[in-house]
Parts: sequence; C-alpha cells; structure tokens
Amino acid sequence: MTEVDLLIHGGDVLTVDAAGTVVPAGAVAVRDGEIVAVGPAAELRAAHRAAEEIDATGCLVLPGLINTHTHLAMTLLRGCADDVTLQAFLGIVIPREAELLSPGHVAAAIRVAIAESVRSGVTGALDMYWFHEAAQAVAAEAGWRLHTGPTFMDVPGPPDGRAYGERLEWARRDLAARAGAPGSGTRPVVFAHSVYTLSPDQLLDIFALAREYGALVHIHAAENAAEVETVVGAHGKRPVELLDSLGLLGPDILLAHAVDLSDAEIAAIARTGTAVAHCPVSNLKLGCGIARVPDLLSAGVTVGLGTDGAVSSNTLDLLGAIRVAALVHKAGGDPTAVTAEQAVRMATIESARALGLDGLLGSLEPGKRADLLVLDLARPHLTPRHDPWSMVAYAAAAADVRDTVVDGRILMRNRELLTLDEASALASLHELADTA
Repeated sequence: MTEVDLLIHGGDVLTVDAAGTVVPAGAVAVRDGEIVAVGPAAELRAAHRAAEEIDATGCLVLPGLINTHTHLAMTLLRGCADDVTLQAFLGIVIPREAELLSPGHVAAAIRVAIAESVRSGVTGALDMYWFHEAAQAVAAEAGWRLHTGPTFMDVPGPPDGRAYGERLEWARRDLAARAGAPGSGTRPVVFAHSVYTLSPDQLLDIFALAREYGALVHIHAAENAAEVETVVGAHGKRPVELLDSLGLLGPDILLAHAVDLSDAEIAAIARTGTAVAHCPVSNLKLGCGIARVPDLLSAGVTVGLGTDGAVSSNTLDLLGAIRVAALVHKAGGDPTAVTAEQAVRMATIESARALGLDGLLGSLEPGKRADLLVLDLARPHLTPRHDPWSMVAYAAAAADVRDTVVDGRILMRNRELLTLDEASALASLHELADTA
C-alpha cells in the first residue's frame, strides 16, 4: 500500500476537469499537499494507507473556490457605505481607510475575512489592499492561500504614507523577496488600483516593474459608466481602450469588473489574452450594471469570479456569487447565457486560469495542489441529487460547507475552524469597529 497524508473518501467527487468528470462514491488521495490520485473510493482505500482521513459519505467533494477580486481587510468597514453609487462609495471609504488602517488593523480584519472565506469553501483569494505584508503573515499562520503584493493608488495621504517614488522602490524589494516558488500555487502579484487613480506614465512604470518579475498585474477597469466618462474626459479614451493603447493588456493582466465595455474593448481583451474577474454581487449592489460576461465568454476570454470587498458586497461568500453569476445574465431572456456548469467553473478552474495558476489549482486532478471543499448534502434544499453542477450553482449555500482543505491541510473539519481562533478574531474586530 502507498502511504499518503490524507484521504477524502466516500462522497461524489466533482473534479471540474476538462471533461467535467464526476466520480460517484469517489476519493482523493493527498501527499505533501499534492493530489496523487482521484478515483473510486473502494480502489483508493485498498491502494493507500492514510495518516488522516475525511469520511465524505453523503457529501460532494469539489475544488476549493478561488476569489479573484477582493479587498479582504475591508471587513473592518462592512456596512459603512451601503446603498450608494461607486463614486460615492469611494468618497466614503478612501478617507476612512486613511484614518483607520495600520498593519495591526489589517491583520485583525483579515483574520475574520479568512474565517468567513474558509467557512464558505473559499481556499484562496487575490487580495488588493494596503499593508499586504500583515495580511500575508496572518494567511500563512492560518494555512490559507493568499495571492497578494504591493498596491499602487496615487491618492493624497495613503494609509501607509508612501510617496509614489518610494512605493516603486519598496515594490521592487518586495517582489524580489517574495517571488513564489515554482509549484507552490502562488505567483508574484502587483496591484495597480485603476486608470483614474494612476497616470499613464505611472501605469507604464508599474506594469514594467511587474513584467520584470513575471508578476500578475491586477487592476480595476470599466466598473461603471461614470468611471468610463471620467477616463474619457481625462485621456480621450475609455479605460480598457487606454490600457490597450499603452500596451498594458495581455495574459499577465487581470481586469477587475470590466462592466462597461464596448465591442472593440471586448475584442482587445480577447486578442491580448487578458482575463477578467467578474464580481456580480458588488456590481449589482453599487448599481454599476451587469457585465457583458456572455459576450466575453463567446469571445474566448477567461472569466474568473470574485466577491469584491466586504463593504461593496457585504459578504465574501463565493457560493453566493456563483448563484448570482448563473442567474443575472439570464435576465436578457436567454436561460443558457451563463449555465450552472460555467458559473461553477468560473469560481474554480477559470479563476485559477485567470491567475495563471490553472496548472496547479482549480480542479481535482493528480499533480495539482490539494485545495478542496466538502459540501454536506444532508439538507432538504440539496435533495435529491440529480445534477451536481446545478446543485452547487442554484441551491448550495456557505452553511453547507462542512470541511475545507488547503494544500492538503484541513483548515475546517465538521464546521470547526482548526487553524484560526474564530472567537478571538471576532472579538478583536468588534473592538476595533467600536473604536473606529
């Protein structure tokens, strides 16, 4: 028998591989954080001796969800900017961040964000926020997969007090020190907030730096019509059009939102291999509109799924975002505009592809990192079990997630968090919120 660290067995396994394979009464074997086998439980249990097991009988096992756009430590401000436009939202949040944020506050806020994420089956996130070093330390302690790096946003009085020139040098040192190891399931990332908070010359500098280190660049673009109007007024070009004219689209670029796009911009995104992080809940709540996701998919664009921050969406529940993504695009009259399977893939393999990490994350296949969740199907709203894609997209909720595993480490078992002191994290954030 082969020795493994972890064997998840007995539940149906939704692999989210290219063929959409479902293994009834299946199993996943894990060694050193890597999936070494996926197949029928009877066969894998006969062939492997596991140091630890998860009995998933009566459950659905699927890849961990990947949040491709969020601002995790915004949990500190949840509920502070509701029922306003994007521009009014920024007018409230940016000054509050300058007043409140510190490494300690970010650490406290992200502990709660990670707890919320793990409870909803989210095994990793692309997090654009200040004091990312503090966030990364907390994530490492919790064993959670965080994709983060330096953030550029040229606003008066930024929370970290760094001027633009100093920020460039700091970012260079950070990238040199934090380059992800091959096969680790992470990669270097640089965050350029937007084309309306950074000048074209600054964008050219930032993207050049990122490309020097092989980093992913993540940037807000075309979130609503008012943003587009602002950018056209300042530069004579729409946001994505401007990025394209500067040579700043490509397979190393991930656009957040991309709601207000022209046909020419969709064509440019497709031509350059640029990816998009779709955040349907945030877009609806801020009145930004509905992104042209069916058109992006038809053009061959990689579309991942995100929640945005806990101020603009009030939740980090990616299962909820799957449901909205599967539903909202049907409003035009086509019930096949975004199918259940497409929506689930957006939160798993397509999110991994948007990060350039689909060779390591996003599906349950040998050779990939063991990031997965176990969904408890012993629920009235998940009975009977006709189609796992539909069940996940249209019926499952965060409360149905029973177990969450990242890199082969169990972070939640039977709904109990094992690597975070949830009560302490909640108490700390309550205390900060009360004094904010």
